[in-house]
Amino acid sequence: MKAIIDKKTIPLHVLTKKWERIKGYTWYLDKITEGLCYPKKRYFSTYFYCQKVDIVMTDKNYKILYLYKNLKSEKRIFFKRKVYYTFVLPANSCQNLNIGDTLKIKEK
Repeated sequence: MKAIIDKKTIPLHVLTKKWERIKGYTWYLDKITEGLCYPKKRYFSTYFYCQKVDIVMTDKNYKILYLYKNLKSEKRIFFKRKVYYTFVLPANSCQNLNIGDTLKIKEK
């Protein structure tokens, strides 16, 4: 799975296993260059994240419902309605995205 943002392709890892979903980018020290996709996740927390990230929450059709840019560590996003996918992307990758846009996803 890949996200196409501003003619840049960001590889995405779909996290379905419980341990993968808990770990995410927690305590990740290397520079984040790939994104994570959490299906059916309506809330998010960046506790113990060592870097800033962009969070994009979409519905089933990848329409952006909520967008959080350059989110620091120890931030919480509380339960949001109608969210189906939550994407964690490298910081500053969503500068030209807005709420209501459709996130371009290329599935394998």
